[in-house]
Amino acid sequence: MSTLQQKAGKRPRDERLDLFRGLTMLIIFVAHWPQNSWNAFIPARFGFSSGAELFVFCSGVASALAFGGVFVRRGLLLGTARIMLRIWQVYWAQLGLVLALIALAALLDHSFGLGLVASQFAPLLSAPETALLGLATLTWQPDYLDILPMYLVILALVPVAMALHRINAALPFLMVALLYGLAWATDLNLPGNPWNGAGWFLNPFAWQLIFFIGFFIGMKWLPVPRLGEHRLMLAAGVFLLLSVPFSFWGFLEHWPAMQALRDLILPASEKSNLHILRVLHFLALAYLVLSLIDPWRRNLDQGVGHLLILIGRQSLAAFLASVVLARLAGTAADMLGRSELSMALLNLAGFAAILGVTVVVGWFKSTPWAGPAAPAKAEPQRLDETETPKHGLPTRVREAS
Repeated sequence: MSTLQQKAGKRPRDERLDLFRGLTMLIIFVAHWPQNSWNAFIPARFGFSSGAELFVFCSGVASALAFGGVFVRRGLLLGTARIMLRIWQVYWAQLGLVLALIALAALLDHSFGLGLVASQFAPLLSAPETALLGLATLTWQPDYLDILPMYLVILALVPVAMALHRINAALPFLMVALLYGLAWATDLNLPGNPWNGAGWFLNPFAWQLIFFIGFFIGMKWLPVPRLGEHRLMLAAGVFLLLSVPFSFWGFLEHWPAMQALRDLILPASEKSNLHILRVLHFLALAYLVLSLIDPWRRNLDQGVGHLLILIGRQSLAAFLASVVLARLAGTAADMLGRSELSMALLNLAGFAAILGVTVVVGWFKSTPWAGPAAPAKAEPQRLDETETPKHGLPTRVREAS
């Protein structure tokens, strides 16, 4: 098959996917920065779901587009090999991210005596052997560093889902429902803390539900309602409005009865095990937003939308940058003071840095060195002043004569 045929066979890129992945990276930057005043206004403060659901759902859709076709065209074995390569890449990205944050904390400690290593990575000092082994085996995940390990485990379930689909189209759905049910009924989880036996904060057996909803949609195994249905938009809007009092700090901090009601409805493990209200809230929000932007879909890749799409196209690099920059911005805020002006400048600077990283990564991925070489410019021949012409006269004189 020719290169042209291969390109023609690829599914077109959905600009909405890249747009929302880019938006997620900025939300992650804000949310991973402790005591960031902008954190009070991210979507998670106005509903049950958060940027994590958007990240995992988009990862599911992207995985279907990137890997699903390999299973269909080349078979289960090569499809699994492609998934394993991605798992290998993400695993080393996780280790590199943790090492970078430890090195950043050590550098800031050495330069300013802040004690960040002791506060952010205390087990590394108190039990270094256990901590290092935990980092390598993913059985210790420091705070805010649990998204990529969860993604790794869920990716490993993709070949299982593809194999089950070959047997019966309903089996992947049953697998997802069974794992989600076991996570709630039996606390099925992986060990995530060698010191207290706690499981992973983001339980992959629960969070695979939102991933595979996106994956099944991307594979066209799961039908979706037509966008713009007025009744569905109204139902989604009402549900979103009703969820605001249960999530917005303005209600929860000043209305104790609402906080008590939220605690009654949502158990302590509501995020770790992905409570069904979080899933329903995300799906309602996704349907409503997609319906509202659908008439302007052709204009998404313009202005700010174009910048978000650039970030979304390099989601892994953007995620790594956002987490590191969030730690750096948090330390800078502690040193500069947390005035609204300084917080705004640091947030905007972080956004710009994330965009800059993705532009550079995109340039490298375009492999500009692989294109055809630029034609060499012919240099005009010059007569050396010390060289005597063959016929005793310079060329120009001979031609004139």
